[in-house]
Amino acid sequence: MKLGLTDRVALVAASSKGLGRAIAEELAEEGCDLVLCARGEEALEVARREIQQASGRRVHSRVTDLSRSSEVEELVEFALSTLGRVDVLVTNGGGPPPGDFDAHDLEAWRAGSAVTLESVINLVRGVLPGMRERGWGRILNVTSIAVKQPVEGLMLSNALRAAVTGFARTLANEVAAEGITVNNLMPGFTRTERLDHLAEHIAETSGGTVDEAFAVWSEQVPMGRVGEPREFAALAAFLASERASYITGQSIAVDGGWIRSLL
Repeated sequence: MKLGLTDRVALVAASSKGLGRAIAEELAEEGCDLVLCARGEEALEVARREIQQASGRRVHSRVTDLSRSSEVEELVEFALSTLGRVDVLVTNGGGPPPGDFDAHDLEAWRAGSAVTLESVINLVRGVLPGMRERGWGRILNVTSIAVKQPVEGLMLSNALRAAVTGFARTLANEVAAEGITVNNLMPGFTRTERLDHLAEHIAETSGGTVDEAFAVWSEQVPMGRVGEPREFAALAAFLASERASYITGQSIAVDGGWIRSLL
């Protein structure tokens, strides 16, 4: 399938590793030029260099703390000055720390909101005017299966990613007639460092082991295993493409069947 992404420009947040990097790799393979960002300079440079070498595309990067609105503004300015525009925006973040309600004080809620919700709003605010001017754009938000079926022990993520979903669904209607689509991608249990850390947290609080945590997740998934980042990234590339021009306002799971609801 020809996705029509050649020479498009994509800004992929939190893209030095995990789901963000997998999406960046997939978009580069489809012909996109990229701007990557992450907090860790060393891992970010490795990702930039390896993706550029593998794809032959222009790949730039900027160290960015997404919880700081000023740094997000600087990131968008860097993308626009370096590659001229942003056609595809992928909002993404490592996710707030695990824990139940009693584990998080007000400051934890504020910090979680800055990374998970406010960063999305600030990124969209930066790229949307250009998309509107050109009459074309794709906004993809990496959320979580917790949006449809809350995951135990992830109070912050369950609440804040639901807020992102509400924002995105409303925005989708506002910009649909301008050639811009807005969709959410809901990863299930996928083999990333984030999932490793969650398994460690569960092992520490339950007295079990990391392997046992992974075994439980695998049993919950009808496919009998956790997902791989590349499987998730394939959906992102399609939704970013010309072929997905009539899909907007959707939250689509890549979870091996974990969500049990009909819709």
